[in-house]
Amino acid sequence: MKKLTFILTLFILPVSVFAQDSWVEDPAHSKLGFTVTHLGIADVPGYFGDYDVTINTSEEDFSDAQVELTVQTASIDTRVEKRNNHLKSPDFFNIEKYPTMTFKSTGIKEVGNNRYKLTGDLTLHGITKPVTVTMLYRGNIQNKMTQGNLKAGIQITGTIDRSEFDLGNGFPPPMISNEVRIKADGEFMLQN
Repeated sequence: MKKLTFILTLFILPVSVFAQDSWVEDPAHSKLGFTVTHLGIADVPGYFGDYDVTINTSEEDFSDAQVELTVQTASIDTRVEKRNNHLKSPDFFNIEKYPTMTFKSTGIKEVGNNRYKLTGDLTLHGITKPVTVTMLYRGNIQNKMTQGNLKAGIQITGTIDRSEFDLGNGFPPPMISNEVRIKADGEFMLQN
């Protein structure tokens, strides 16, 4: 009986030691933005208003974070309705055919000072490619205004090449830069 208990302990212990926490974004305090350069002289920003992102981690410093993101492409907003409608068309995102874009991380590497290189598969416009972005873990805090829920701050920055995803091929640089700069700021709530 003691031997059986010992063997069961060996199987159960790793599950409890490596239990993962799940964090979801607080939409009121999160933003997924991007910037392109227009005519080679002006930066034009935009953002997506409808997305879901979850982070799973077993480490307090998020050094083993696994990130999954789903974005509703119809939620694109550049503050200009005519441009938004054009971006939703087959010339760019083609939201009827590709209503979502997704990112699923495949690896993470610490580069110092709570910064990590986060690698994953981005699926955009029906094409999946590996991308690497920088993830900054900004710490966590007990939020007294929401009954003490633990919140963590995460910032993601990076660039993608829209031409690799056949996005807006009829609009070459310098009309619109191929380089799209990404900046996402988020507060994440620990799920109990």
